[in-house]
Amino acid sequence: MRGLWMAPIAGICITFSTEAFAQAEPPPQTDDRGTITFVWENDSFADSDQNYTNGVRFSWLSGTNEPEGFSRWIAGSVLGAGDEAVIRRGIAVGHSLFTPNDTTTSARLPDQHPYAAWLYGEYTALVEQRDEVDQLTIQLGVVGPSAGGEWVQNEFHSLIGAEDAQGWDNQIEDEVGIVLSYDHRLRRLAQFGFGGFGADVTPNLGFTLGNIHTNLHAGLTLRLGQDLDNDYGPPRVSPSLAGAGYFTPRDNFSWYVFAGIEGRAVAHNIFLDGSLFRDDDPSVSSNAFVTDLQAGLVVQLLQTQFAFTYVERAEEFAEQTEPQRFGAVSISRKF
Repeated sequence: MRGLWMAPIAGICITFSTEAFAQAEPPPQTDDRGTITFVWENDSFADSDQNYTNGVRFSWLSGTNEPEGFSRWIAGSVLGAGDEAVIRRGIAVGHSLFTPNDTTTSARLPDQHPYAAWLYGEYTALVEQRDEVDQLTIQLGVVGPSAGGEWVQNEFHSLIGAEDAQGWDNQIEDEVGIVLSYDHRLRRLAQFGFGGFGADVTPNLGFTLGNIHTNLHAGLTLRLGQDLDNDYGPPRVSPSLAGAGYFTPRDNFSWYVFAGIEGRAVAHNIFLDGSLFRDDDPSVSSNAFVTDLQAGLVVQLLQTQFAFTYVERAEEFAEQTEPQRFGAVSISRKF
């Protein structure tokens, strides 16, 4: 059905062998302060209101103080943390919202994105060793009316004076969801030798497994600016080409611009395919391979980091007539 998973990803994975920007990095810097982050993604940045229409995520990621118990076991036994590794752990809550193009009708629309919402909690363990980061994430949540999608969308529409969406009775039904994700990021940093200005390449490779999403993904991010070793890119709402979720400021001010691409070989997407356990959920003919193109700006001021990302996501289902475009805004703070 979706057999040749690795074929389209293989080309992207080749970037892991590039040495064009190669330069040895020092060991990861320790920082006992944690990072709190708020991310908001919305298609209103592209003057749209359809498909993936809104996502929010609030997260906390620890500093580099030594974790105990489960986090220590995950870091050592699963992620291979060595003696010089920096270990972080984190939690998050998030909500994602999906609607068809036509929200004025109460009828089911078989050729448009189904109504759906996803409310979840998240645990993550992260290991940084020199210029590599390994991250394991577990999400547990609910899809369906219990996720509150109708209330969230229509309350927001009331605030901005827009009409209520009429078709939420056709949303994907309640289902508990669990998602396990693994990501590996490899940074090759090249400094130009003045004021912390430089460029780097950050390839990533990983997988997601669960009844909400199942995919293989690989990508590449190019960055140009100051103090690039502060982080691994800006935070996002998954599935996405995202950074590691923390930053370590070296100076009072830094910035960089970035551009990236990620490809996903998709085996299952509940928001398009419906449930694995029911046949009566609304669904469309989902595509087996999806790409994201993105570009943006990150600015760090004192202990706060701001980021804006503009994303163009290729068509995710056969009936979709054009790519999805949306923006992502994030603010992160050390404490």
